[in-house]
Amino acid sequence: MTSPVDVHHDVNPEIWELRLYVAGQTRKSLLALGNLKRLCEEHLAGKYRIEIIDLLQHPQLAEGDQILAIPTLVRRLPEPIRKIIGDLSNAERVLVGLDIRPR
Repeated sequence: MTSPVDVHHDVNPEIWELRLYVAGQTRKSLLALGNLKRLCEEHLAGKYRIEIIDLLQHPQLAEGDQILAIPTLVRRLPEPIRKIIGDLSNAERVLVGLDIRPR
């Protein structure tokens, strides 16, 4: 059992850069965004930035992060880059996938 001070991300002031790829305002896209915002506020409050990329408006941007399905969340920083596909409703899977340590 560690105290909050020992948890890596609590003492690291770096900003998490997250990019959410969606295709329009679909139910699944809106659900993914809502789930992402909730998890970020709970675990990364004040230490994250979310960029939303709508591939209906900017399809050329899918190639840069090799997006094959949507919605897809890409953690750009801290490195290494990580990706999670889906509506992000499984909080445990998202936290593990992004390598966020619960407080």
